Amino acid sequence: MLQLRTAQGSRSRRALGRTLLAAALLTAVAAGPAVAAVPRASQAHQAHQASKTPQAQQAQQAPAAHGNLGAPAHQQVAHFYGAYIDAVSAEGGGELATALRKFYLTPQLRSRLDAWERRNHADGVLRAQNVPLAFLVTPGDSATGHTWSTVRLTWSRGEHPTYSYLTVRSDLATGRISDIGD
Repeated sequence: MLQLRTAQGSRSRRALGRTLLAAALLTAVAAGPAVAAVPRASQAHQAHQASKTPQAQQAQQAPAAHGNLGAPAHQQVAHFYGAYIDAVSAEGGGELATALRKFYLTPQLRSRLDAWERRNHADGVLRAQNVPLAFLVTPGDSATGHTWSTVRLTWSRGEHPTYSYLTVRSDLATGRISDIGD
């Protein structure tokens, strides 16, 4: 199990840190391909010759992982929920929340969430109108190119806190979140 946030007192400092981390991650991901796409002429020729080998052709056809390469899917889910909760709770974090959705969620899920949000007048990622105090991501089963995680959202403190649970499906080929259900 992976628990990322529990204390309300350090919330604003942690929110700022995660917001900056998420912004840096999105900037690095956007800039990385642009920098990598400018090889020198001799490197371009060598790369062209190497691309003719069967291994290179097979590697080009393999789907690319999304986000943190090699990170387990439940960690991707935890990274998304940590940054997303901080973004929606921060003043003026709407643009970051939108960018996080675009980076971590499939286009089909974003479309379904938009429809759900219009019907329910709430945030589709959190399935609520408020922002939770804490969250916990637990890995689940994997099959047919997908893996499932359980996200526990904590809504109150005290002896008997209130929780809600979401089932989050991730595509193994892309690393993106492809469904969020109650």
